[in-house]
Amino acid sequence: MSGGVSKNTEGAREPPWLHVRREAFEYGMLPLPSLLHSDVVTGLRNLRVKLLQQAPSISTWPLSITANASHSTPASGGRERVGTEGIAAALEVAEAHAHLVLDTLASVLNEEGAGVDPLAITPVTEIDSVGADIDELLIFLYIQTYRRVPSRPHRGAADVADVWPSTSAIDGFLPALSSMQVRSSTMSRRSMPGQAEEEVNQLTYVQKHLPNLLNLLAETTEDEDSSIKVITAEQFEHLGLLLKAKNADMELVQLSQAAPFFANSDPDMPAAPVPVTQVLEWVQQHMCAASESLRETSLGKEEKVVKDVGPAETLSSEVVDVTMADATASPASPTPSNARTILVPNGVLHLSKDWRPEGMTFVDGIMKASVLKREDDIKGDSVKVAHCHDSVVYVLAPMKYVSVFGCSDSIVMLGAVGKAVRVEYCERVQVIVPTARITIANCRECVFYLGVNQRPLFTGDNHNLQVAPYNTFYPELEAHLAQVGVDATVNRWDRILTLGVVEPHDAFIHPASSPDVQTEGATQLPPEKFVTFSVPNWNKTDSDQLLTRANPFLLPKPYLLAQQHRCKAAEILKQNLRTALLEEGKKRELISAIHGHFRDWLFGTINIF
Repeated sequence: MSGGVSKNTEGAREPPWLHVRREAFEYGMLPLPSLLHSDVVTGLRNLRVKLLQQAPSISTWPLSITANASHSTPASGGRERVGTEGIAAALEVAEAHAHLVLDTLASVLNEEGAGVDPLAITPVTEIDSVGADIDELLIFLYIQTYRRVPSRPHRGAADVADVWPSTSAIDGFLPALSSMQVRSSTMSRRSMPGQAEEEVNQLTYVQKHLPNLLNLLAETTEDEDSSIKVITAEQFEHLGLLLKAKNADMELVQLSQAAPFFANSDPDMPAAPVPVTQVLEWVQQHMCAASESLRETSLGKEEKVVKDVGPAETLSSEVVDVTMADATASPASPTPSNARTILVPNGVLHLSKDWRPEGMTFVDGIMKASVLKREDDIKGDSVKVAHCHDSVVYVLAPMKYVSVFGCSDSIVMLGAVGKAVRVEYCERVQVIVPTARITIANCRECVFYLGVNQRPLFTGDNHNLQVAPYNTFYPELEAHLAQVGVDATVNRWDRILTLGVVEPHDAFIHPASSPDVQTEGATQLPPEKFVTFSVPNWNKTDSDQLLTRANPFLLPKPYLLAQQHRCKAAEILKQNLRTALLEEGKKRELISAIHGHFRDWLFGTINIF
């Protein structure tokens, strides 16, 4: 290893910077074995032919599709699109699974800036009328080969038996709640790959597969002496599913306009196609880690270190002069005392304790408490609720993406989520959420109160799960629903979609040599067990206008009747108590008994908070 650091650092690269979009990898992976090919590039090239055969003429699509010039009406004559029926025929899958592919692609497409594909901004209930661009669909299918970071084993069979009553795919990954188990929870958290490791893994994946992705998009041109693969601005723009570009001011810019060879092109005067080799070299020069305090510093040809480059006040003296936009050379130094070290492919990751992913808000490690996050508390479009136990978490804000990970014995109430929710590795958790889409994976004994526009997806190693209609409201709910595009008149909470095997992308529980494990779905919560969840009155709004005063999702008749019956029974009980002719001592005993049962109910249903 050399004694110093060269000036060719990751942070010192010239803008624009290309960052990997985490959404495609965290919310876009589908457990459909039919999407995976042994020879990915050849398989997808053959699939392109089938998709083109299924694609109707562009004139048959809604006019709104052709309004986006960079995606739908390039000089080459118009991008082909394909809907659910065409995807089902080309992939030879059921229409329900084809619709899932289309809908999942819609949920992870970039919707910021210019050149947005119309599928990204189409209401959830109308995506079939828009269809998918074939090039973007092929990229989406290609990244189904992505694998998450595997866990680090750390627990023995005795520890696992103490946490779980029987062996499970979740064994060894979730901290539990007895006194012994709480002491071991820190070790359990260490075994789980963190957000930083996932983002480095995503970056490494894109770097490794970028040549194949570009070749998948490219077309071949013939000249007098040879043939050469080239890529147009419109084709390059499809990498926006995986990459986003930022300028020197850290502002998002359109991907094709960030590249000098495509800059200032437009449909009337398109830039000339560029050789794939030139595009590949430029992307590799400008691609770097996206999150705060995460940049790569070269230590020679063989080894790399990713060091802290966040705000100066959060860093140790060794790296205090390094900024996000301009990392200067400094002597190689030991890991700062306030950092933790993580091994990653081709290097070592040093992260400060204050490291946070870019554009994501964490609610992490809440234990036996209640926490409230409002709109002003949310930074970015994504929220991750992780490792919360014996708690109640309220996130009452409009969001695009939410992950609930590794929680137990808790209630998690979420505001309106416009793109996708993912719940995994949870036990005895109640999740209450209005959302466009939700995926539940590897959970036990949980109840999901849903207002959801698409069919809930259950995959992985699930046990004893229940679903029920949405059961609450808060004052800003309808405003938040409108802001993120969730339709309260459409609720498919009971139309669950269960895929047949444990998710193949899950490196935690599905090693390559393991046999397929059948997925268990969910049952409907009996109406007599359905209860309305009351949100504490935290409203600070001066005006009462435009506030939500009731659940905007209509209850199915059995649940509505059960709710009315319960309310009526409560009124009868109160009336009987008022009119009962009891001695003072007997009345105190009765009141004490009622309070005792109520207290038991509070503790038993986690409503104590």
